[in-house]
Amino acid sequence: MGNSQDLKARTKQFALRILRLYRGLPAREEARILGRQVLRSGTSVGANYRAACRARSKAEFIAKLGIVLEEADETVFWIELLLEGGIVRHEKLDDLLKEANELTSIFVTSLCTAKGIAS
Repeated sequence: MGNSQDLKARTKQFALRILRLYRGLPAREEARILGRQVLRSGTSVGANYRAACRARSKAEFIAKLGIVLEEADETVFWIELLLEGGIVRHEKLDDLLKEANELTSIFVTSLCTAKGIAS
């Protein structure tokens, strides 16, 4: 129980960091396009994790956790594009990218555990 509460708080903090990233992006068109994508996927991680915690069955939990994993991995992709596209400097995003990768790993492991698969 405590672990899910910790992860709810962690994904919420992640969403807030994504929001701050979005607000600080340059006003250029490509930054705003990628920014909207990372804003959508990054804030979706926490929202969908909360939904997974309210699942009514194991199957529903696994399905919702799969969505969480997809959104976390997609967020990694958009952050990488912001970095590799030269839109945001590494010093500004390295910690956020690390957190996105850690969350992705956590959800991969959680999904494997829920499915009864060795990760």
